[in-house]
Amino acid sequence: MSTPTLRVAIVGAGPAGIYAADILSKTDLDVSIDLFERLPAPFGLVRYGVAPDHPRIKQIIVALHKVLERGDIRLIANVDYGTDLKLDDLRTYYDAVIFSTGSIRDAALPIPGIDLEGSYGAADFVSWYDGHPDVPRTWPLEAQHVAVLGAGNVALDVARILAKHADDLLPTEVPANVYDILKTSPVTDVHVFARRGPAQAKFSPLELRELGHVPDVDTIVYPEDFEFDEGSMAAIHSSNQTKQVVKTLTDWTLKEPEELTASRRIHLHFLHQPVEVLGEDGKVVGLRTERTALNGDGNVTGTGQLHDWPVQAVYRAVGYFGSPLVDIPFDDVAGVIPNREGRVIDVDGEHLPGVYATGWIKRGPVGLIGHTKSDASETIRHLGEDVAEAGEAFYTATERDPQAVLDFLTQRGAEPIDWSGWELLDAYERSLGEPHGRERVKLVPRDHMVAISLGRELPQG
Repeated sequence: MSTPTLRVAIVGAGPAGIYAADILSKTDLDVSIDLFERLPAPFGLVRYGVAPDHPRIKQIIVALHKVLERGDIRLIANVDYGTDLKLDDLRTYYDAVIFSTGSIRDAALPIPGIDLEGSYGAADFVSWYDGHPDVPRTWPLEAQHVAVLGAGNVALDVARILAKHADDLLPTEVPANVYDILKTSPVTDVHVFARRGPAQAKFSPLELRELGHVPDVDTIVYPEDFEFDEGSMAAIHSSNQTKQVVKTLTDWTLKEPEELTASRRIHLHFLHQPVEVLGEDGKVVGLRTERTALNGDGNVTGTGQLHDWPVQAVYRAVGYFGSPLVDIPFDDVAGVIPNREGRVIDVDGEHLPGVYATGWIKRGPVGLIGHTKSDASETIRHLGEDVAEAGEAFYTATERDPQAVLDFLTQRGAEPIDWSGWELLDAYERSLGEPHGRERVKLVPRDHMVAISLGRELPQG
């Protein structure tokens, strides 16, 4: 009796899931791969987590698109794991399941006042300006002075989008509703606060330099925030990226006051850790920070010196966090699916047969696209080893017809969208941008996305 085709489901069609599917498809295994996605469109955080004025990074979608358009990996979008189907259902139709659901929630920042009206998570804001269909289409941009907490690229993205004039986003794929609201923003000053010094900032050199080229927006740094201990000097000498970041920041300290003539400003503050969001009548009216001092190894200690900043909104950009999945173990502290090099493990540390993880839900929200590829390679390597070791016993699916899972989903009331459906949506978004000389304009309402993908008339409203 010949070995059947290995059936594998991958849950999550962002870069991690697509890379895993691509790598798996190129192994020696005779394999059938279905790629499930909760949203009507694939590509995950590359579509919904990258600022619209960063088309260079969005070019990653081109590479991912080429993988899926080959036709050997089946996209099943608009299907929500945990609602439309669960682990036992997947086990019926597949021999192995790989979870690549990423990290889309904001990490917590447990300081007083963080839940006041006017205090937001950066991940939610990014989802809004990127047109994520699961977030409200409005956003309360009413603050003149704003604080952004964090020292990574997401903090820079949030600060830049808040400070940038809306008309300068028009050439991008920014959704129409986002442009309209940004156009009304009264913001004049955005303050970015980093707990440690310039040499510990996690900005990429290119992202940081871009701040210096935003039209009619000045980037301001403060010489008193520039402190370098032994750990800082070691970081500068050992990392070209750190050296470039520090050089860019240091160059900005040399600006003369008369050069700063823009109508909006981004202030970068180092050695300030947030200790409280100040409120009045339930709303944000300020941010209290504590001055920190480097202690020799690149870490900091609070000095007890407090400073209050009058701001009307606070955005925390202190990291992303994973979400638990139905019937799958979850580490509530790390925000990941517990695993051993991609093999999902239970509370006793035993591998759940046929269940794997890759991407941020596997290792946490750190690293770049290159890390995601190597991550996927590790997971797929272990899956291959498990198939080789178990032999025919690995092939546990009882319904092996590829059509069976689609019939099941239809019976459950789901409306799966395949690759041809995404191509319809892609073409429609491009047609929206064409009259304005833009590559695309994102279609935001979920029901509109589904209707276009399934070839139906758009709903009213």
